[in-house]
Amino acid sequence: PDSVKVLVADGHEVWLQSAAGEGIGITDVDYERMGAKIAANAEQLFDSVELIIKIKEPNVEERARLKPEHTLFTYLHLAPDPEQTTELINSNAVCIAYETVTGPGNSLPLLAPMSEVAGRLAVQAGAHCLERAQGGTGVLLGGVPGTSPGRVLVIGGGVVGENAAFTASGIGAEVTLLDKSLPRLRQLSVDFDGKVSCIYSTIDAIEHYATQADLVIGAVLLPGASAPKLVTADLVKKMKKGSVLVDVAIDQGGCCETSRPTTHQAPTYVVDGVVHYCVANMPGAVPLTSTNALNNATLPFVASLAKHGFQKAMRLDADLLNGLNVHDGKLTCHAVAEAQQRPYTDIHSVL
Repeated sequence: PDSVKVLVADGHEVWLQSAAGEGIGITDVDYERMGAKIAANAEQLFDSVELIIKIKEPNVEERARLKPEHTLFTYLHLAPDPEQTTELINSNAVCIAYETVTGPGNSLPLLAPMSEVAGRLAVQAGAHCLERAQGGTGVLLGGVPGTSPGRVLVIGGGVVGENAAFTASGIGAEVTLLDKSLPRLRQLSVDFDGKVSCIYSTIDAIEHYATQADLVIGAVLLPGASAPKLVTADLVKKMKKGSVLVDVAIDQGGCCETSRPTTHQAPTYVVDGVVHYCVANMPGAVPLTSTNALNNATLPFVASLAKHGFQKAMRLDADLLNGLNVHDGKLTCHAVAEAQQRPYTDIHSVL
């Protein structure tokens, strides 16, 4: 509702789909008090607006409603999803992906808040899956006096990996973090004050630590592109029976060969005795925290798009321009085009 109030104060007409906030305890009346108009359904909503703000990628019905006059601003994760890519291209709408908008130092400011949530949740979910009733080994990650703590392997030292290591080490687990960037490893080693083993990532290192771990967290990211398969099916066979794999990279295809997307209703499955947790929308488990965190990051970009329109907003902000994935029937994200072997249109030419 606070974001609605900001946009209304800027002179914009804001529509929300009815019951959109129920999952976090916010009613339609709460939004109407801030000046929003309520659409009874998605069809009315799409017919009433130009700029569409979502969280997850549009579903099949929503993609069918997109028109050339629409600008869609949401997470897209197109690389592993050629069907969605084709339908967005065919819509001729402007499609901007949160996950490829950039910030200072090539950071990803709209991916960061959800990565922070997912990294911390990965340990929480993994610890639960390690319980015997969930199919795990029955290890308590933090241990108790007189017992050994659980072993956690984090693959990837980005925002997800850093937050996963922070949480796991904070509860007393024995944590190893792998990454291919020596400067990043040095920085993390200083930040964790020696409480996390920061190791250079190689094929041998992944195999060595994965086979010893109780919990493996896949936290690898190549912006806009499909995640590399760093945990092979053969390696899964060698892991401890009852160990847990949490693949946070699943929305970009996953970094484990045996990973496939799951839901909060049915979050896990077992392959070769290893419990796999591969929920594609992990932050949805804590929607109140996730909503607040994401609104804080996206609101300035939303306000700019609403004020200027997408072309002027992108001329004024090269970081926002990097979020453009689809425009006028053309694919403008090189990483997605490369992953799907599609024609690529230079992102600057569309302006």
